[in-house]
Amino acid sequence: MTRRRQKLRNGTWIIPGTGERSRRQISLRYPRLDGPPDDDDVIRPLAEGQTVKERVRNAWHNTRVSAGRLWAWSNSPNGRGTIKCSIAYLLASMGTFWRPAAEFLGPMDGKHIVATITVYFHPARSAGSQIEAVAIAVVAVCYAMFIGTLSMATSVLFGSALDMVELSYALVLLVFIGGGLGFVGWVKQKLNNPLVSVGASIASIGIITIVTKENSVHTGVFTNQKIIQSLKILLMATTISTLVNLLIWPVSARKALRKSMRDVSISLGEMLSMIATGFLSGAEEDFGSAAFAKASATYSSTLTRMNKNARESKYEYYFLGHEQIYRHKKAVLKSMENLAQSLGGLRSAANTQFELLKEVSFGPLSTSSAVSPTTNVFSPIFGRSLSVTLKSGGNRLNSLGSIDEAPDERSDREEGPTPTQEVHPPMLSASTSSLTTPSDIFEIFIARLGPSMKSLVYTMAEMLKEPPFGVSGSQIQVNEQFKQSLGDAISLYNQARGNALEELYKTIELGRNRSETIQADFEEVAAACGHFSFSLLSFADEMQMYLDALDDLRDVIEQNKRTWKWMMIWKHIKLSSETKSDDPERLSLIEPVKRLRQSKLPQGIPDAMKNRRGTVGWDTVPQGENIWGHFVRATSRSLLKFFRFLARNDIRFGLKVGIGATLYAMFAFIPQTRPIYAHWRGEWGLLSFMIVCSMTVGASNATGMARFTGTIMGAAFVLVNWWISDGNPVALAILGWAVAFGAFYIMVDRGNAPFGRFILLSYNVSSLYAYTLTQLVDDDDDDEGGVHPIIGSIAWHRVVAVSVGIVWGLIICRLIWPMPARQKFKEGLAVLYLQMGLIWKRGPLAILLRNDKASTSYMKIGEQAAMQRYATQLQTLRVAANNEYELRGPFPFAAYGRVMASTQRALDAFHAMSLVTQKHGRLSDGEKALLYYTAEERAQLCARICHVFQVLASSIMLEYPLTDAIPSVMVVRDKLLGKIFRFRKEHNDTAAEVEGRSKAPAVNGDVNENGNAAGDANRPANLEIPKSGNVTVEEPDYALLYAYALVTGQLAKELKVVEKEIEALFGRLDEDALLLQ
Repeated sequence: MTRRRQKLRNGTWIIPGTGERSRRQISLRYPRLDGPPDDDDVIRPLAEGQTVKERVRNAWHNTRVSAGRLWAWSNSPNGRGTIKCSIAYLLASMGTFWRPAAEFLGPMDGKHIVATITVYFHPARSAGSQIEAVAIAVVAVCYAMFIGTLSMATSVLFGSALDMVELSYALVLLVFIGGGLGFVGWVKQKLNNPLVSVGASIASIGIITIVTKENSVHTGVFTNQKIIQSLKILLMATTISTLVNLLIWPVSARKALRKSMRDVSISLGEMLSMIATGFLSGAEEDFGSAAFAKASATYSSTLTRMNKNARESKYEYYFLGHEQIYRHKKAVLKSMENLAQSLGGLRSAANTQFELLKEVSFGPLSTSSAVSPTTNVFSPIFGRSLSVTLKSGGNRLNSLGSIDEAPDERSDREEGPTPTQEVHPPMLSASTSSLTTPSDIFEIFIARLGPSMKSLVYTMAEMLKEPPFGVSGSQIQVNEQFKQSLGDAISLYNQARGNALEELYKTIELGRNRSETIQADFEEVAAACGHFSFSLLSFADEMQMYLDALDDLRDVIEQNKRTWKWMMIWKHIKLSSETKSDDPERLSLIEPVKRLRQSKLPQGIPDAMKNRRGTVGWDTVPQGENIWGHFVRATSRSLLKFFRFLARNDIRFGLKVGIGATLYAMFAFIPQTRPIYAHWRGEWGLLSFMIVCSMTVGASNATGMARFTGTIMGAAFVLVNWWISDGNPVALAILGWAVAFGAFYIMVDRGNAPFGRFILLSYNVSSLYAYTLTQLVDDDDDDEGGVHPIIGSIAWHRVVAVSVGIVWGLIICRLIWPMPARQKFKEGLAVLYLQMGLIWKRGPLAILLRNDKASTSYMKIGEQAAMQRYATQLQTLRVAANNEYELRGPFPFAAYGRVMASTQRALDAFHAMSLVTQKHGRLSDGEKALLYYTAEERAQLCARICHVFQVLASSIMLEYPLTDAIPSVMVVRDKLLGKIFRFRKEHNDTAAEVEGRSKAPAVNGDVNENGNAAGDANRPANLEIPKSGNVTVEEPDYALLYAYALVTGQLAKELKVVEKEIEALFGRLDEDALLLQ
């Protein structure tokens, strides 16, 4: 039975709003997250009623609940967005159904493109996103007009003037179809932005219609009718979408950003309270509770929405001239993201407590009751086996009891002594003989520091629960007292933390009769306590930076200066002669991904490795060669560089799209096949090819399936609506609005934009086009009924054309430079592991010795963010790989999901270690002595972790099984813990004698921070290795190495998880495996 921890005494806490000190009872619980759902909002089954009256009552209740849900949905952002989009579609369809609007667009067909553009750039977006959408639509249509104009000019020049029809056709196909559409595909892949993708579809529609469908290119006649009509269509569509967006329930990205920032702040406060509660109570179940899951899910969704709103608000701020406000608000967002990262480190530190408790409670027991004093703690067999001392206590206390927060006490009662007269709990005065388990270490630590920790968490949580973000346009209401209150709370916590850690280690030191193995276990548990307390302090430091960013934002808003510097384009143009400085975020393997400038698809094997492969042959050849040999060498290198440029993923994709489009569109220029192309509406097949073509095979499969299913559903709606309306424009408009409402519900509310979009596009090209034929437009449409359209034939032609285009797109993606998402995912994951191993090999603590004058991190600026973005991109590839179908079976989606989860936790460990080193400051003499004394073990540990990362990367890349000889990280880590304990023991033994010694021997002075000779060039010449007799080592000096040991333990655990997953996927080789055949 779990023993309950004694009631946690009250601590002094700071009231954030006033700065007053109080000792009232406080609670970190959030009852609103634990409350059960309201039964009044639940649909009741009719069968539950025993009588007819009860069933009628249930039916009435269900009606009220459904009506309430419908009303709530109609007033929600998704509901209003769906209604706005359906209204915009209805207005856009008037370009076909309303005669004055149709006459404005001219006598040619294609008027349904107004509704198509409205579907692509729908008004269910913020004003900032609408500005971006309109700009992209204008660029897309202008590009299509540019290509169409050049193609007609080429046809007139070579086809009519020079009478070289075949040459004109070839130039149009190669340059304007292959090159024009290939460039569209390249831009689509390079920018990888949803709005850019739909803009690429709009540009494709314009190019395909002018070049392949219209007769002007084929007959060599230059006409501007289609160009003028396209501009009118663009004007009408963008005007309708913009007016609906701004006049009906307008949405401001700036207001949405403020609301999302407020929600994120509150979620951070809730999660901080619950993480601290879990650590203080020692109950891991708190992290698995419904309340914590709800808060975590709310934070994740809100963070995504906040980043989206920030990006869209940029256009609003820049349009209004508030560039400085946007930049400072981005700084606040960055501070909030740093808070979230620190919160992740705090949760990781809390998890360490639970893992250690499990380890000592259920871990393997030692084979002997004690370890000899001569035990070699540096041998590989040194582990965390437990002696009889732990056996006697393991069953007595398997887990920690929870904290009683005394809810029955009055919250306004001042009790207990003053802060300077705090009474230590009885536990602290107990005999050290009762300190039999590592669980007791936690009990002592929590009893001593728990009140101060709880007080600091409560102060920060209350600040986060009162975010200063009000309604957009209002001032930032930052409480001036917050910074002072937080500083006082941190001061109180620091004092209590130092005393608690000092007393904790004194208590451990009194038990010197324990074996070295048991003492190492106690040291590790004490390190977990210190690591969590430091992580909480790091979060408090981030809170101070967050408050500073809020003050800066408030000052800028109060100044209210307007500038439009972004319009000064000439200031953003850089001459090619200017030398570009090295980007500090540039990595050796993973390039930093810039939004809207580089593809979000991981590139896999880096260029540096590929270039080395290609030049290794020439590098080994002697340079003393004749002129011909020098020419061959230079030419080969130049050709290799050119072909490597063509082998880039983005260039290959553009070429692939251009080749596929050229081969498909050539049937529109061959006299024998042009009638078939026109009859079966081949232009819609070519457009489907452009939409289906994606970077990876898996993405193409997913898009193709959505395109085909949406086309079938759209065609079915066309047949039903035409049969009901019999071609009446009013009935068609109303029925079309109903179809649009359902499609936009799928797009906006359900989040499946491609599927809903394809339904409406299929409906447009059949229903609206069929009605256009009844208006005597200038088009060769006799094969589909002319003024009496045959709706079944029209729908059938579109379905066949779209299906052919989908199949052609899948064939091209599979046959021409196929890029399986599986392969890209494996390459990207392997490169990420290689990069992580190389970064860790630098030595997280060695950098502190090399840069002693200022605090620094072993990670360069931007490396953490680059690896985090890279991991996020790998998740996208994993989803795409799940849609690829191969003969060897489905993609192991779940297994790689667990691998990516472990990888994410490993990245969190990297960040936690970066925080420790970056915020540490200058090393004390005791810390320097410790680092030099453990340099060899740390160097071995870094090399071992790098080695394991490289082995895992090789196995993933090659899909080869692992061997059973992978070196263990934990063995070297235990050697490090033993070395720390030996240093403590030796230092304590010599401390009493140091006064009588004139010169003490060097503390491992022949080893530098990387485990190499002391004369190594990495050590600064003026850095003197501390002597043990001249150094006073205090307990805080051990915290740095203990934090390092804990983080490496977490890293080793995640590497072991990945190793087991890879073993389950590819198997494991033992010494009896027969490989030679």
